[in-house]
Amino acid sequence: MEPDLSRLDDLLDERGVDGYLLHDDSELADQRYLSGFDAPDPFTTLYDDEVHLLVSGLEYGRARKEARGSVERTADYDARAKIEEYGDAEGHHRVVAAFLAAHDVGSVAVPSAFPVGLADGLRDLDVEVNADHEDTVGRIRATKTETEIDWMRESQRANEKAMATAERMLRDAEPDVDGVLHLDGEVLTSERVTEEIEVSLLRNGCALAETIVACGADAADPHDRGSGPLYEDEPIIVDIFPHSKETGYFADMTRTFCVGEPSETIREWYGLTEEAMDAAFEVLEAGVSGSAVHDAVCDVYEGAGWPTLRSDESAETGFIHSTGHGVGLDIHEYPRVSTAENELEDGMVVTIEPGLYDPEHGGVRIEDIAVVREGGYENLMSYGRDLVV
Repeated sequence: MEPDLSRLDDLLDERGVDGYLLHDDSELADQRYLSGFDAPDPFTTLYDDEVHLLVSGLEYGRARKEARGSVERTADYDARAKIEEYGDAEGHHRVVAAFLAAHDVGSVAVPSAFPVGLADGLRDLDVEVNADHEDTVGRIRATKTETEIDWMRESQRANEKAMATAERMLRDAEPDVDGVLHLDGEVLTSERVTEEIEVSLLRNGCALAETIVACGADAADPHDRGSGPLYEDEPIIVDIFPHSKETGYFADMTRTFCVGEPSETIREWYGLTEEAMDAAFEVLEAGVSGSAVHDAVCDVYEGAGWPTLRSDESAETGFIHSTGHGVGLDIHEYPRVSTAENELEDGMVVTIEPGLYDPEHGGVRIEDIAVVREGGYENLMSYGRDLVV
């Protein structure tokens, strides 16, 4: 996959700098995107109309096979001698400065979260370092190629298999006299469902750091991971956001389930949330602002008498988060589907995830993931929306 880096070229021209510099491991999405290389330890990537990597000897052979551009070793710049003479920190700074000089780069733009120690060290060595507060690489990453979208489809297929595993466990569970769900003779807990979600994802080439299986009052906090026994007649929010172990691209989806009979309030919330989701998709297309999609959701909830953060930014119940966010090499990335004004472009991948929350009743959230297209959208989801299992 070859990204369109013309926006980065424009930044270098506007700033009058020679290159764009990254130093991090590939957990930093910008680093993996620009370099095309996945490594667990920090390495240096320079863009100056071409991509150049500076890596350790450990990663050199693999980087030459996998990385997007040219690859050099720290040993090529006498790293050992410089560290022995100047110490670890300054020695490393001098290696990077020599790497830049070899490419005739005397000034660089860097992300706003660039390591401050390295920035200061390079400045001490007469390299001009300017912070890029516009998140230029992140903005480039926001618009996906068709190859990237295919990778995200694969992640989403694995995600839906994991969601089906969770739903099946809930469907097969039986409540005891206290309403606690049991499966195969054991109490069914949030942790147990989460474990099976993780196993399913691993079997399908994906992994995740954490997931949400939150029941009852836990579900009233949108980012409560959930813990302990699951109960009948209570809403259970399952939110799964894995990434592909091969490509690094994320998927994201949420469903709310109820084993037994949901309360009248939960049924009302679920109906409103489906209506809010449909309203969002009516608006979603290239050229509109993410705020217009968010407004469509808020209009539904506020029209039914529920507070939103648009109507009351201090609200603690009701619709207490944004409608969605970009997804790609990061689970949360540009653009925002919120009160923020940002124009949605063809090829952006965003979530639509309306929900309602109140500790007295729990929470309801439904989340799909879709590609923004000219004149509409492409929903990457094929999973149903049944509340009662």
